Order: sequence, then structure tokens, then C-alpha cells
Amino acid sequence: MLEKIIEFSIRNKFMVILATLFLIGVGIYSMLSTPVDAIPDLSDVQVIIYTQYPGQSPRIVEDQVTYPLTTAMVSVPGSKVVRGYSFFGYSLVYVIFEDGTDIYWARSRVLEYLNYAQQRLPNNIVPTLGPDATGVGWVYEYKLTSDKRSLQELRSIQDWYLKYALSAVDGVSEVASIGGYVKQYQVTVDPAKLLAYNFPLPMIEMAIKKSNNDVGGEVIEMGEMEFMVRGLGYIKSVEDIQNIPLMVNKMTNAPVYLKDVADVTIGPLMRRGLAESNGEGEVVGGIIVMRYGQNALKVIENVKQKIEELKAGIPSDVKIEAVYDRAGLIERAIDTLKEKLIEEILFVALICILFLLHARSAFVAIITLPTAILMAFIVMRWQGINANIMSLSGIAIAIGAMVDAAIIMIENAHKHIEHDMLKPPEQRRERWQLIIDASKEVGPSLFYSLLVITVSFIPVFTLEAQEGRLFRPLAFTKTYSMAAAAILSVTLVPILMGYWIKGRILPEEKNPINRFLIKIYHPVVDFVIKHNKAVLVTALIILGLTIIPYNKIGSEFMPPLYEGDLLYMPTTMPGMSITKAREILQQMDKIIKTFPEVHHVFGKIGRAETATDPAGLDMIETTIMLKPEDEWRPGMTVQKLIDEMDRAIQFPGVTNAWTMPIKTRTDMLSTGIKTPVGIKISGPDLLTLQDIGKEIESVMRTVPGTLTAFAERAVGGNYLDIEINRKEAARYGLTIEDVEMVIQSAMGGMSVTNTVEGLERYTVNLRYSRELRDNIEAMKKVLVPTPTGEQVPMGQLATITPRKGPMVVRSEDTRPNAWVYVDIKNIDVGTYVKNAQKTVSEKIKLPAGYNISWSGEYEYMLRSQERMLYVIPMTLFIIFVIIYLNTKSLVKVGIVFLAVPFSLVGTFWLLYLLGYNISIAVWVGIIALAGLDAETGVVMLLYLDVALKEWKEKGLLTGLKGLKDAIHHGAVKRVRPKIMTASVILAGLAPIMWSHGTGADIMKRIAAPMLGGVVTSVLMELAVYPVIYYLWRSWEMKKQARLEGKLLEN
Repeated sequence: MLEKIIEFSIRNKFMVILATLFLIGVGIYSMLSTPVDAIPDLSDVQVIIYTQYPGQSPRIVEDQVTYPLTTAMVSVPGSKVVRGYSFFGYSLVYVIFEDGTDIYWARSRVLEYLNYAQQRLPNNIVPTLGPDATGVGWVYEYKLTSDKRSLQELRSIQDWYLKYALSAVDGVSEVASIGGYVKQYQVTVDPAKLLAYNFPLPMIEMAIKKSNNDVGGEVIEMGEMEFMVRGLGYIKSVEDIQNIPLMVNKMTNAPVYLKDVADVTIGPLMRRGLAESNGEGEVVGGIIVMRYGQNALKVIENVKQKIEELKAGIPSDVKIEAVYDRAGLIERAIDTLKEKLIEEILFVALICILFLLHARSAFVAIITLPTAILMAFIVMRWQGINANIMSLSGIAIAIGAMVDAAIIMIENAHKHIEHDMLKPPEQRRERWQLIIDASKEVGPSLFYSLLVITVSFIPVFTLEAQEGRLFRPLAFTKTYSMAAAAILSVTLVPILMGYWIKGRILPEEKNPINRFLIKIYHPVVDFVIKHNKAVLVTALIILGLTIIPYNKIGSEFMPPLYEGDLLYMPTTMPGMSITKAREILQQMDKIIKTFPEVHHVFGKIGRAETATDPAGLDMIETTIMLKPEDEWRPGMTVQKLIDEMDRAIQFPGVTNAWTMPIKTRTDMLSTGIKTPVGIKISGPDLLTLQDIGKEIESVMRTVPGTLTAFAERAVGGNYLDIEINRKEAARYGLTIEDVEMVIQSAMGGMSVTNTVEGLERYTVNLRYSRELRDNIEAMKKVLVPTPTGEQVPMGQLATITPRKGPMVVRSEDTRPNAWVYVDIKNIDVGTYVKNAQKTVSEKIKLPAGYNISWSGEYEYMLRSQERMLYVIPMTLFIIFVIIYLNTKSLVKVGIVFLAVPFSLVGTFWLLYLLGYNISIAVWVGIIALAGLDAETGVVMLLYLDVALKEWKEKGLLTGLKGLKDAIHHGAVKRVRPKIMTASVILAGLAPIMWSHGTGADIMKRIAAPMLGGVVTSVLMELAVYPVIYYLWRSWEMKKQARLEGKLLEN
């Protein structure tokens, strides 16, 4: 069939060329319109449920909101895990779905189950869905500063002007505000005056609500005109609130106003997060959260353009500056890949020209590269795959193999032309017939070998979760590139050979490079065939010695992806006030900014106003934007910089953790763990979880390789528990609800209404003054109104006791859990966790009902290793079948497969010398190497078979000497295409190994096993294949001679 395709293509040259030009045009369009990002979106498909429960402690939020929601969500179709977070005043529930679930289908399913769960929540508590985005969607962050305006004014500009305008930008899911002060009207009541007027607090609440409203009075006609009637009653100022009437004094008939019993001021809303910049003080910030599946670079460009437009509408003294911009990372990553792709193409072109010494022949091979790449972009665009580090890496590692087929076909055409030139003119073939014959001779085998390379990537497609999302784009693009190259090898390449392989074709012996190779390889073949047994024993010894580097190589999930920026994410002790948190954050940022490599620093403590940020006041996130590396101190590296910063920032009760923005948000969304290793402890009681966590923390610090270990203090928050005496309350005719209403409003404060001031909305808060609720004795004097009009002090109705409790309650699939964060240094994750698991199991005894699980990167690594154990053998079987369909010989398949273990010799030695751990990236390189091994093995056998066939046809295969001569001819005379194919593969990989840009670490881990493996595989094929082939064919000849009763000549 393939022979027919080759012949059909040559017979229909115009149509093939026209189709190719059409595909090139579509490919250029697809390449220019393909969305661009730094890395694939690694986040799980998730739906966030956000529920506000103002003023409530985490324990109350957990019992009344989070637990009812999580128990309802665990049965949502397609969900694989449900995580609950109960913070002060709000709840977050993350429903994580199976891979491949449509995000909007998932959101609709969650909404269905919310209707049921709503019935189990307190009155007036309405859960809402978070944005159709994830924390990974934080693509751009900015700050607002001014020399003239307060943080409150800046926050109003952010909330009521910038936020909604930027939310309208295409691709933006939401704009989250952080920092500054939200304006609030605060009504501070004097309980003594309330008692004097005998005016209970609930009546003041009702009076404020009734004094803040606009109404409509339909329409009336006046003088042939229609007028719409409005009653204007919105609160617009402090004076409006102060003059709200409460009652009429019966003694004086004068009205009693709110200002007679309370102070009305403008103050800040209680906040659970703040932002700081460069250690210079607080700022107001905004976070652009990109919608799921959008083009990050395009969204950022649109946001920047919109900000420039909006600047005209804000006061001139207000500055908007970027503090985090992912566009830089995206552009650096793409530039690194583009640079490497260009270098690879140039290297491949140079090798083709050097070996062939015929520019037009080399151009045939070279032109297949951009054409196949553009064809790959067509499928990428259609499938919705972004151009990112991983998808472009797939093309990068395929470049060498993509031209192999074209090179071998061109070289074979050269051989046919050389042979024809030795014949009399009348016996020479017509040019196109020669090309057809040359293409048919090697085309089918090459197509099968490219098919093997394509199929070899099946294991990558089977990866799941984060590793699957990371490497599938690479597998797709490599597969598409190789498939395009395979199609071109049997359609376009033969046509281009016919048009361009003209003129003076130098014989192989006239090329100095080829002459040198033949001179070197000639005695090698003679030697290995003569000493065949010694060669095989030596090869086996070399193979056995590979166990030495293999045992010394560690394991990890993924090499670090350097993003160009850092994220400092320490963990503090819980219970710290926001004032103290601000002080610590500013000191940390000031220290970090002193490093000359740092461009600017943006620190955040607590949460931004978005459901994608499950952060408490004990969580600091400082984004460190670095200068270009050419501006760093000589000899400075990222790791050295982190080490210096770590030594400089040492605060009591603070455990440092250094990572990168995208990686951290991805990891936290996937497992909830922000460090490479995490331990989840599950069980029913929070205090017991904390005790177990502290035990594990102390044990982990003794494990070699531990940099930091910190167990969350599950009950580290401070509580004032007001326990109502039911009997005492009943004596005064009070219910529990009556007393708790006073606790909520007088002590905690209650938002009773919202002002409407143009486009702006602000709350009106009602509470007692701070001095009447800032200590236990004062709280006991808070008055509780009774049904009879009497007011009773709180101390008579309840006891007030300080206790420890949770700052946040976390759960997974409804079970409470606590986490231990572990950061490691100078050790691989796999080795560390094995040692740590052994130590923890020996020293920690868990109570009944409690269990621990190891998470973080180790969880990913374990899952992917288990998947590889059965997928790789399955893939090797498929490759076996494909090669068998091509060769129709089990022996030949076995010979081809011998290249795989010998290629691992170079793989593991190079990994060991470079200090690389075994990771998913390395496995991807090894998988790609298996396909290359099969390809080069098939080509080597093809040349040996062709030589043997030629010797038979000439009648020269009369004995073992004839066999040796045939093998010698097939090996030595075809050394050029074998070295060429190996060289272009190496040339395609070599530029990756000296790259240093963004994404280079992952690319190197993929390229290194291929680079080392190809070298030893080719050496083995050149030295050992002739031996094995000779032993096999000589055994066959001896067997045939015995059957025929003949004596075989030596």
C-alpha cells in the first residue's frame, strides 16, 4: 500500500504540491492564532462554593455551613474529592472533578445539589458559586498608590471604578481587591443612654433600616407632561444617620435622634487581608483572575490596554503599577523554545549539507521540518492546545527524528544515482522511475519506523491528573509532528527528490567526512565479526555495569520550572492579630527588597476578595519579581539567592518556604499542600489532630534532608466563649436567640443596611463602643433587653471564658484534617519520603479513627510510577507488533529490541553525571528514546537485509565468507545514513542541553536520556548488530546446509 502511495504521489505531483502549499497556508494561520501561555493549565476541574457568614467563628461556620455543604457535595456526579475550609466569617467548599469533566457541566451539577443543601443552612445564608476560574488564573496583579489620598479612598477607586471596568475585559472572570480600608458608617451606641431612654438595641436597628430607602409613586400627568414620582430617602452622609429619629420625648415633646444615644463616624470595615509593597507600607491591590481556558497572553494585553484607558478617569496623583505580570514569563518561555527550535533546524541543516555535499538534496530534508511543524499547528489549533513550554517541547524533541526518513530516502536516491551512473546510458533508468524505485526500497520501512516513534508515546497519553495535563500537550505535538513527517516522507519528499536531486552527485567515497567514517568503521566491522563472542560478552558486561549509576539516581515528580519570579510563602503561628501581621510583613518585604537581584516586592497576608484564595491571616504570600539575570551579581543563581534570603529572614514563630507563583497555586489547588512533601492527618477531633501533628513535626525534623517542618496548629486560635445559662435566661423570659442577638449586634457589630451613593455602596454597622467590649468585665455589663422592658447585664445570664480553638477548620470528604508542611533540601523527594515514612511509622502511634497520608509532589510521583509499570510493557508490545508486521520475523524484532537496554546504558550514565533525578520528564525522554531505538534498529537491519539480498542475486553468498562480505558491505557502505540519522537526532537535542531560559530545566530532563541513549544505542548497533546478524544468518546457513547434506564454505 505504501509503495502505491509513493507512486501515486509522484504521478500526481501537481496535486500533492498544491495540497502541501494549502496546508502550509493554513498552518501559518493556525500558528499565528494559537493561544499562548507559559505552561498548560495544570489545575483540576473544580467548582468553588463561597458562603459568607459574617461575624461567625470557624467552628460555627464549619458546623452550620461547611459541613452541610460538603456532605451534600460528596455525591455530585463526577466529583473525586470535596475540600472544605471554614474561616472566620466565611466558608469555602472546593468540589474537585475527574479529568475531562466540562467545567460548565460541573457548575450546573453543583447548582442542582446546592438547591438541596440550601434547606440545611441558617436563614438568610445564601451560598454562591465562585468564578469560573482557578487560583492558577491569577495572571496579573497591580497596586494603587498616591501621595495625597488615604488607603480608604484608594480602595474605593479600586472597588467602584477599576474593578468593574476591568471585569468587563474579554477573558477576565473577576477582579479581586486586596488591601486598604473599605469605607463603613459606624454607629457606636452608648448603653447607658439606651438605658436612660429605655430604648432597646433592636429598635435602633429597625429605625436605621426605615430611614434608608427610595420609593416610586407611579406617574402623574401635569400640563400635558408625564412625571415619574420618587420619594428620596437614601442615606447620603453621617449627618443623615445622626438625625434619624428614634422617638418623641414625652416630657418635652422633642424628638430623640440617633446622635443622642450614639456616635456616628466613618471608619474601616473589619478586614481579613492586606497588601504591602517593597517594605514601604500598605497599598491597595487588584488581582486579575483569568477565566478558565482563555488565552493568558491576550487577556493580559487587553487588561493593560484597558488600564491605560482608565487612567484618564482617575485622579492624577493615583498611580497604577504592575506587581505581577505573567506575560513576562510567557514571553521568556516562548522565546526560549523559539530560539532552540531555530538552533535545532540550523544544526540539522548544517549536518545534511556536510554529509551530502549537495545543497539541493539537503534542502529536501530541511523543508520537511517547517512543513511538518506547520501541519502540527493545524491540529493543535483545531484541538485547542496552547503554544506553551510543553507543547513546543514536543516539537523540539521531535525535530531530529522528523528528518530521519527524508535523509535516508535522499541518501538511498544518491546510491541509486551512483549505481546508474556506472551503467551504460541505454541501461539507465528514467529519472522519475529511479526516484520511485529508490523511495519504494526504503519508504515502507521508514514509515513503519516513524509509526513506531509515534506509538511509543502512548504511555504519556495515559498519564492522569496534573502530570497528564502537563505532558499530554507534549505528547500530542510530538505525535502530530512525527505523523506529519511520516506522511510527507511518502508523498512530498519523493517529489522534491525528483525535482532537486540533480546535477553533480558526489560518490560517497569522495566526501571527506564519509571517507573518514568508512576508514574508521571498516576495521571495526572486521574485528567484531572475527571476535563475535568476546564482543557480546563485553556488551553484556557494559550493560550490567549500568546498575551502578541507576542505584545512585534519586527520584522526584518534576524538576523545578523556574518562572523568573519567586514566591515567599512562610507559615506563621495562628492567632496573630492583623496589626502584628502587617508589621511582620512590612519588615520581611523590606529585607527582601534590599537584595540587588530583586526588582520589586508585593506582599499579601490573609485573603483577597475572591473565592480562589483560601488564605487565613496566618498565611503570607510575597511575590518577588526579579531583575533579568544579566543584572545579577556574578556567580549568583536562583538557589543561592533563595539561601541568602532564607538566612536574612528569620522571625520567631515563622517557618520559611520558598517556591514560585504558578507552581504553588497549582499544588495547593491539586492537593492543598504548598510544600514538596505534605502529611495529611485525618480524624474526628481537632485537638487530637493538633497533638499528632506536633509529634510528626518533631519527628520529621530528625529525618536527614529536612529543611523545615511545620505542623498546623488546628486549635491555635483564641476564643471567648459565652455560655448562656438557660435557666437564668428563662427567668427573664429570654430565649437563647434573644441573648445571641445582643452578642451579635452589640459586641460583634451588625451590618443593618447599605447606603446608595451613586455607583458606590457602603454598609452601616451598629455596635457598642470598643471600650465596652474589649475585656471580659466590660462584656459582662452589656445590657440585654427583656420582654418586660427591663435590661439585664450579660454577666447575669452567661459566663464568659477564654479558650483555644481553631483559626480555620479544614476537611476533606467531610473528615476534618490537619496538615504538616515539609520542605526538603539536597535530597530527592522519593528517597526522602521512603526514609521519612519508615521513621514516622516507627515513632508515631495513631489512636483509633485517625490516619495519615503522604501528599504533595510525592503523591503525584507515586501515581505516575504506578501507571508506568503496566503502560510501558503494553506499549513495548504494540511496538513489537508493528515491527513484526514490517519485518515478518521474530528474530529481527528481537534484534531491534536489543537496542532498548543498550540505550539505557547511556541514559543512566548521563543522568548520573548531570546529577538529574528520575522524574516524569525523564520518563518521557526514555519513552521517546524507545521509539528512536526501534527506528534506528529497523534502518540498520534494512541495510543488512538489502546487502544480503544483493549478494544472493549476484551469486556471491556461497559460504560464511560471502556472508561476512555482505554484512561488511551493508554495514560499512551504509555508514553515512546511519551516522547522519544519529547526528541529526543529536543535533536536534544538543541545543536544549545548553539552554538556560524559562522551561529549560524540564526540556533538559527530557532531552538528556535521549541524548545519552542515542549515543550508546548507535554505538551498539554499529558494533553489536553485525555480530548478532552474522551469528543468526550463519546459523541459518549451517542449518540449511545440513538439511541439504552440503558442506558450508568458510
